[in-house]
This record gives sequence, structure tokens and C-alpha cells, in this order.
Amino acid sequence: MRNRRRLALSYNLAALALFLELALHHAPPLAGAQPLPWQLCNATSGNYTEGSTFQANVRALAKALPGNASSSASLFATGAAGAAPDKVYAIALCRGDTNASSCAACVANAFNNAQQLCALNKRATMFDDPCILRYSDQDILANVTDNRGMFVAWNYNNVSAAKAQAFDAASGRLVNATADYAAADSVKRFGTGEVGFDDVTYPRIFSLAQCTPDMSAAECRSCLGDIIRRMTPRYFVGKPGGRVFGVRCNFRFESYSFFAGRPLLQLPGPPPPPANMTPPAPGISQGRKTTHRTGRVLAITLPIAGAMLALVVFACFCSWTRRTSARKASSVPLPCSTNPDDIKSIDSLLLPLPTLQIATDNFAEKNKLGEGGFGAVYKGVLPEGQEIAVKRLSQSSRQGLEELKTELVLVAKLRHKNLVSLVGVCLEEDEKLLVYEYMPNKSLDTILFDYEKSKDLDWEKRLKIVNGVARGLQYLHEDSQLRVVHRDLKASNVLLDFDYNPKISDFGLAKLFEWEQTQDVTSHIAGTYGYMSPEYAMRGQYSVKSDAFSFGVMILEIVTGRRNSSFASNSEQSIDLLSFVWEHWTTGTIEELLDPAMGDRSANGQILKLVNIALLCVQDNPADRPMMSAVNVMLGSNTVSIQAPSRPTFCIQDMDGADTDTFSRGAFRFQSTGTRKTNAAPSPNEVSLTELEPR
Repeated sequence: MRNRRRLALSYNLAALALFLELALHHAPPLAGAQPLPWQLCNATSGNYTEGSTFQANVRALAKALPGNASSSASLFATGAAGAAPDKVYAIALCRGDTNASSCAACVANAFNNAQQLCALNKRATMFDDPCILRYSDQDILANVTDNRGMFVAWNYNNVSAAKAQAFDAASGRLVNATADYAAADSVKRFGTGEVGFDDVTYPRIFSLAQCTPDMSAAECRSCLGDIIRRMTPRYFVGKPGGRVFGVRCNFRFESYSFFAGRPLLQLPGPPPPPANMTPPAPGISQGRKTTHRTGRVLAITLPIAGAMLALVVFACFCSWTRRTSARKASSVPLPCSTNPDDIKSIDSLLLPLPTLQIATDNFAEKNKLGEGGFGAVYKGVLPEGQEIAVKRLSQSSRQGLEELKTELVLVAKLRHKNLVSLVGVCLEEDEKLLVYEYMPNKSLDTILFDYEKSKDLDWEKRLKIVNGVARGLQYLHEDSQLRVVHRDLKASNVLLDFDYNPKISDFGLAKLFEWEQTQDVTSHIAGTYGYMSPEYAMRGQYSVKSDAFSFGVMILEIVTGRRNSSFASNSEQSIDLLSFVWEHWTTGTIEELLDPAMGDRSANGQILKLVNIALLCVQDNPADRPMMSAVNVMLGSNTVSIQAPSRPTFCIQDMDGADTDTFSRGAFRFQSTGTRKTNAAPSPNEVSLTELEPR
């Protein structure tokens, strides 16, 4: 039940993030919602220059602190480098429930992010999970109680008015008890807690508190007490979750388990509330309606996870929209829901069919952006001028219905700058439509594999795309409130905005994992030929390492400008893309296979590093492939050593008697030789859904 609730009511991506300078006298400005990491840059402190002694000192700390923090029993490290006026001080703190490797990777990535997001600033702070980093030209090590500069975030949902007062009391009791536990921990100054709550939607409350271990018990408790007292009444009243990020102390509470391992502290649940519990005062309950808007999109609150409830949601949508001639303006639970609190505020996520018909000129052929395995995508313009992309499921096919349900549930919950954003959904009459933000440069494959258009993708743009996709995958695998395996990552599912920033799309085949889960097995193998990992195609085993394999293939396509499927369709080409790259890698002639459209070859050293990372991602054994957090560390650092890859597994396809348009009867064999036998060419359309019979 706890895991179900965790997936159902997870943090809505810190729906509002508030930047606070506690020591300053002006009112703190609001910051737009964004995924971690959050940065605090102090541009008024002065800047350093490229190649300066100050920059060298920052880089020296970036090299030392990840190892120092991860090897410490307290997962904490401080350091100083250089001499005045170029001396740099730094603090790195990893969450007490993380492991050494995750700690090191997070701190290294935080240094890299700080130098990019706070470019040339002498003072920078990065808040991330599972680490916090601050460096400065001031001696931030001298005063352990200086906690200035924070981020505050809260869950955008609301506890029901009848339960809010009791929930606030229970969460407050738990947070304070967890703070006491953390202060008493002489090694890590870290604590986690849990308490039961008498509510169907929020049956448990979880909390975490931490201070830097160089604080005394009294200093830690005072620091935590201060931010609890200051922030809770102002931001967390009636909220099922919230957090305060501070360098010296921080706390968090949620209605789902968000930390590793069992809670270190368990409180007894409160007695059942009286039947006539008085609702909170009007000043508190105002705005505590079930409607919670973020732009045009509403999060879907689900009581259980998985495909079963996705089916319920979808069935309710269809039933409701067909039976309702005019949609109400008020927020009403779906009529077919067995629990009125299970699904909230669906109304504003639904878009009327006539609106989308007008927006797309009735799905005119001239507005078609492309076509996939389940239907076409059309460009449209909403009445207020917003450009959209409308994914239209084919009316003649029942295939893809489950994928549409999965995509609706997942995309409504996930928010990251490298994931495509959902605008709305339409399920009227026989139409099943998902509406997304419009991406003017369409998908990566439409540019990368076009002889003329590919010239627009210089090395810098290609590197930006690789970095963005890697960050998006890390969010899906490790950083979001849900742990998601995409299962169909490929160039056509990476969309590009006006500035060529990439966004991962098409979550129809995605799978949810529990946090403790490492892999799963399916007899229904779905994906795209050429991007599937060997263990998945042969045995149906998938994990985050399956996405890593697909990511590696895509990197090689970006570097070479060649489709992995082009080798199969070219009768004159005897080897596949992985074999092709491996041969050049072993002979030291990688530059011969680079896409000429990239232009300037002065970055050959970086390109070689990118190929090295790609070959690590396509290793035969999933355990030998890196996690995406490690990939991001390798991409962002010039000092991290990258191991040499082994020969990857190469895929051979037997297609005797197969339907090559759908691969519905295809079977795969894998070997690590450079030879290839092809009996039939795969579909040039690169169908999204692949039905295979694994041996």
C-alpha cells in the first residue's frame, strides 16, 4: 500500500519553487517550477575569468571533494584551495541514505552544473538529490550556523479541508521528532521518520531531516527548528508534502516514501479524529479546492499505480465524455470513479474536439508533422495562439490503446526541461488525442538523417542534444518521483525546440519501477529494432540499462550521421552500425566515420570521448553499462577517467517469412563477431511497436 500511495501522490515536481535570501530585507521573489538541480548564483559577489587562478582553485576542489565526501562515514566534506585573494572554500553534503558512488557522482555533477549555470560567479550553490554543494570566495567554513540562501518547495495538491488540520498536526509532530533524531545522530546528523494517518488518500506520512555533521547537536536542532518554524505556517499548511533546502540544514515531508531503506524513527499514529472535526479557519482553507492548475495542465491524482488504474482512468474519460454533452466549468470527480478523491480536476485537462479540429484545420494533410505506429501527429494553433502538436490515435486500430493510457498517466506526472510537456487530452466520439507543446524543429531524425538539414547540426548542437537526452533519462531513471524505463528511446522520439534543446517524447511503451526494483521481464517485447538491448530482445528482460543501450546507439547515430537501420537496408553494407564503429575504434580511425555535416573537427578529442561513452552504453552485459548519472558525470567533466569499452554485442536479424512492416514474427540472435546475415530488410518506417517472440 505504501508503494502504491508513493506512486499515486508523488511530489508534483515541486510545483512552486521559492528562492529565499533569509538575511536580506526584501521580499523573496517567486521562481518558476523546475526540476532539480536548483542553483543559487550570486552575481553581485564578482566574477572570475577563464583561465584565472580562482578558476583553477575551483577545479581543484571539484577534483577533490567528490572523493572526500563519498569516502567519509558522514558523506560530508569541506575544503579550501589557493591563497587570498583567489582562495576558494567549499562544502559538499550528501544525503544520509545514499551510497558512496551516488554521492561522488552527485557532487562531481554539482560542480559541473555550478560552473555552467553560475558561469564565472565566485559564489554558487547547487541543491540536488542526493547532494548539496556550495563554493565561495568567502570563508563559509568558519560559521557552521550560517544557513542563508535556500529553496522552499511544496506539493501542489491539497489535503481535504476536513482532514487538513489533523494532517498538519501529524506532519508537524513527525517533522519535529525527525529533527530531534537527526540532531542526536553524532555521525551523520541525519534522520528519517514515518507516522500513520487516518486517511484513505494519505495513510502514511514520511519525513527526513539533516544537518552538516560539523554542527553540534544543539546547533543542528536550532537550525532545523528555525526553518521548521519559519516555513511551515507560511508554505506548508494543508499540503501533503514540502521541503526546505538549506546548505547547513534541511528537512522534507511527503505522503509517500522518498528515501532509501526503512524509516529510522516510527511514531504511533494519532487517534481517530472526531466525526464533527471543525474545518480549518477560512484564512487557511481558502484555495484548498481540488483544482490545482499549472498552466493548462493538471496532474492526475491516482490511488494505485500500474496499468489497472490507467485502464480505469481511460475508461472513465471515455464514458464521461460520451455521456456528457457539455462539460461543466466546476471541478467534478468522474462519475464512474468508485472514490471521489481518486481522480481530481480532470476537467481542465480535457480539450473539446471542435477546438482541436479548428486548430488543425480538421487534421489537414498539410498540417501533418509525421506518422508513427499508431497514427499521425498534426500541427495546430489554439485560439489563444499557442502552437501545439496533436497525436491522433488511428481510429481503425485497437492497437495502441494501452500505450495511450500509459502515456497519458506518465506524461501528466513528469516534468523536466528535457521531456516533452503535455498540454491536454481529447477523448470525444471515436477520437483519442494527446496534445503536446509544439517543437518547431520536429524530431531529431528528420534533421540528422537529411543530407541538407543535417548541416544545421554542428558539433555544439549535437553535444547539446546528447547532454539534454542524458539529463532527461537520468530524471526518469533516478531523480523523478516515479522510476520510469522508457523502452523506446530513439532519434524519432527526441524532439527539438527552436534552439535545438532536446525533449524526450512518446511514453506509450514506458514502464514504472518500484524504487527497490532493478529489472523486470515481459513476454510482450515492444520497441524499435536496432535500439533494443540484447537481453531485452532475447529474454524480455528490461531495466534502466536497456534505455542506456538505446542511448548509446543514438549517440553513435548522432556522431556518424547514419541510421542504425540503414546498414540492414543497404545490400552493399555487410556490417551493422555497432560493428562499423567498433572496427574504426580498434584501428584508431574514428575520424573516418564522423558525419562531415558537423563541420569543424577541432573537437575530435571530445568526439572520441563521446564514442567511448556510447560503446560503454552498448556493452553486452547490462552490469557493464553505466547509469545515466555516471554518464552525465563523464559528459560534464574533463578530469573523470573513462574506462575502455569491450567489444559490444552485434545484432543479427532472421526475418524468414516475417512481416517486415511490423516485425510481428521476427526473432533475434546476437553474436560478438563483425559479420551479419540479413534475409530481409526491416521497415524503413521504423515502426514504434515491435511484437517479437524471444527465444
